[in-house]
Amino acid sequence: MRHRLEMAQARTGVRDWQIKRRERTRQLIELGGLVVKAELVDLADDDRAMLYGAFLWMADKLRSEDGARASALWKRKGRRAFDADTLPDIDPPAIGPR
Repeated sequence: MRHRLEMAQARTGVRDWQIKRRERTRQLIELGGLVVKAELVDLADDDRAMLYGAFLWMADKLRSEDGARASALWKRKGRRAFDADTLPDIDPPAIGPR
């Protein structure tokens, strides 16, 4: 009986670890998608040192006295971009003779 309980607990522990790993993997994929969506990979010519430096600059900015203002500005800009991106594509009216 005790052996079964230990086995069940071991399986649960592995599952918890797997769930946490999957959640972290999903988060990393989503964050990478934002880097691509913002066209930073192309703009930085896939220079990871430059991208990392930009992220460090952002982190420093957020830790500064001006951090709350920068955060609010970036959040507003990001929400607007997300909202604009989710609008349905509407074909413009045809111009010219019919």
